[in-house]
Amino acid sequence: MKRLYSVLGIALLCASCSKDDVSKIIDPIVNLTYPDKAVAMDPKVLGTIGEVKVYNGGYGSSMVQDPNDKTVFYLLTDRGPNIDGTEKDSKVFANPMFTPQIGKFRLKDNVLVFESAIELKNKNGVKLNGLPNPEGKGGSGEKALDTNGKDLGKSEDGIDSEGLARAADGSWWVSDEYGPHIVHFDASGKEIERINPWTTGKKLPLVFAKRRPNRGMEGLTITPDGKTLVGIMQFPLYNPSKDAVKNSLIIRIVTMDIATGNTKQYVYMMERSDLQAVSEIAAVSNSTFIVLERDGAYATEETRGDVFKKIYQIDLAGATDISDDNNGEKGRIFDGKSVEELKDAATLAKYNIKPVTKTLVADLMKDIKELYPHDKAEGLAVINSSLIAVCNDDDFGVTGEGIYKSKILPAIKTVDKNSIYFIKLKTPLK
Repeated sequence: MKRLYSVLGIALLCASCSKDDVSKIIDPIVNLTYPDKAVAMDPKVLGTIGEVKVYNGGYGSSMVQDPNDKTVFYLLTDRGPNIDGTEKDSKVFANPMFTPQIGKFRLKDNVLVFESAIELKNKNGVKLNGLPNPEGKGGSGEKALDTNGKDLGKSEDGIDSEGLARAADGSWWVSDEYGPHIVHFDASGKEIERINPWTTGKKLPLVFAKRRPNRGMEGLTITPDGKTLVGIMQFPLYNPSKDAVKNSLIIRIVTMDIATGNTKQYVYMMERSDLQAVSEIAAVSNSTFIVLERDGAYATEETRGDVFKKIYQIDLAGATDISDDNNGEKGRIFDGKSVEELKDAATLAKYNIKPVTKTLVADLMKDIKELYPHDKAEGLAVINSSLIAVCNDDDFGVTGEGIYKSKILPAIKTVDKNSIYFIKLKTPLK
């Protein structure tokens, strides 16, 4: 688990550093210096579609720093290379049998060196894929097509992996955007346990099945004591429907006691209803966390003032548990309305619902030396109380609608690549 070092220790380490020089911050355990940015060089090519290269790449949906070797970062892929189709709710998959995986990268000479991958597998050791689940098993209503327009069908082994946490025993917890599912994998990537709203035994509250398609459980972390999983949804649930929650700012956080399966739910207030919203959560303490909230825009020097990619510290202490004791499909109801239908802070206050407290700790448009040119910021790691890391999802270097195109970053005119940015905080985390 990530360890936080005392503010005094960091102050002593940085006593001779310039205020903004990230590279002079040294990890006190391994005497490791961190660059401003580390890029994954020369990713493998998965294939080509026309003249467009599809890279592997694709890591960065979530990130965990190795607790024993601080030069190692584990980066998660999502379901695999895909773009929007021209048909409603369709996705065009470049490599339909791609196996979602955890990539092991080493920070060496200020670059990320890929070392190996842990492919995710079911309980029988069969590799998982990224295809949508069947209805009733986590189906999102999405239709998967190959590049020739053939319907690829559904798969119970499909997972759209987005959140990653590592337990003290080296096993992995992964959250996804389909079910949503939370899946426990052993160190080799073989499934141990799958938790969702309809499973037997440990389960997520039924209301989470109302997640918006492609906006599921985007972030997952584990508390430093190893006892609790904390997941956060990317966007307000469509609860009871898309139209009913228009302009809602209410996003759900769920905590789960790993031993008992007991859950609690809390409200996180997003800043604007037009954002792509929350991309990640990472533990600071057993009750405090950092959360990454963002839009989907690419920044250039001309537009950076309008781009929204910010990191907040939140605290669950004092927030209202909005759990429904009856585990109804709409969750707890307030005068006939779901929590999402309450929409804003003033209405929450009317029902004595306190969201988690929230404090800005970093702005990627202001607190990174060079321009952050990516549309997506999706992974977070707490290195110490004054230093955090953020990584992007490069989408396997492709984009498009119906037709595959190379994902070119407008500011630097190159194909997007997995990168980790190291950010020295102005105020240490508590």
